[in-house]
Amino acid sequence: VKSVEVAGIERINLIDATPIGVNGRSTVATYSGILDDLRRLYAAVPEAKSKGYKVSDFSYNTGSLRCFGCDGTGQITMDVQFLPDVDIICPDCGGSRYGKEAEAIRYRSKKDKVNAPGISLPVLMGMTVEQALERLCDVKKVKEKLQILSDLGLDYLTLGEATPALSGGEAQRIKLATELSKRGTGKTIYILDEPTTGLHFADVQKLIEILHRLAEGGNTVVVIEHNLDVIKTADYLIDIGPEGGMRGGTVIAKGTPEEVAKNPASYTGYYVKKMLKS
Repeated sequence: VKSVEVAGIERINLIDATPIGVNGRSTVATYSGILDDLRRLYAAVPEAKSKGYKVSDFSYNTGSLRCFGCDGTGQITMDVQFLPDVDIICPDCGGSRYGKEAEAIRYRSKKDKVNAPGISLPVLMGMTVEQALERLCDVKKVKEKLQILSDLGLDYLTLGEATPALSGGEAQRIKLATELSKRGTGKTIYILDEPTTGLHFADVQKLIEILHRLAEGGNTVVVIEHNLDVIKTADYLIDIGPEGGMRGGTVIAKGTPEEVAKNPASYTGYYVKKMLKS
């Protein structure tokens, strides 16, 4: 695909549901950029400085604090002879990906009591987004990224969860969260395919707020969607049909939700009209 220069547009970003990464080394924390912030945070802890640890030492891929039993993957492969090999949780690190030395480096938040032991990076990686958000509420950069994940209904995922194992909807929302964490220029076209897949209706409302936040920043958001809650809040609709597959592909109606709702040939308009009345 060749890049095309369009006035006022710097890039086009497709946020789809394809898997993130091909192996377990890609996690929620690494893809979202949270681990980079955490590595800097832990490298600044007094215990880390006294031992001469640097930011690079806290990488579970190449750092000196990674678990050498599994080489930072969190699991090892068992040879069961005549059967296919089986991956099991690493007995040395318990799946945390870090060695015992990393356990001794602990961060203490402002909310912790004076004599509180603090929390280590391996333990933090095993926490859910919701738990980490509560524990790291005083770390601005990390808090902002965690909050976006939470706003997109992903507060149940652990920071160390491997991204290739996520569902398509989860992968898409993590990609969206990562985009929102970046400093936008307001000159991007975002294309999303069915972003409400797998979302609870309460989380759909949060997603709508996120999409409007992108648009309010000057960006253009194009959404392929069947969820009526999303459809009725759009600035402009293009209804393609009249059916799916070979019986589709024709533009049936276009315009604002109110304009599409008045089109008798539009199935979408029929239901949008009901939504607008409610």
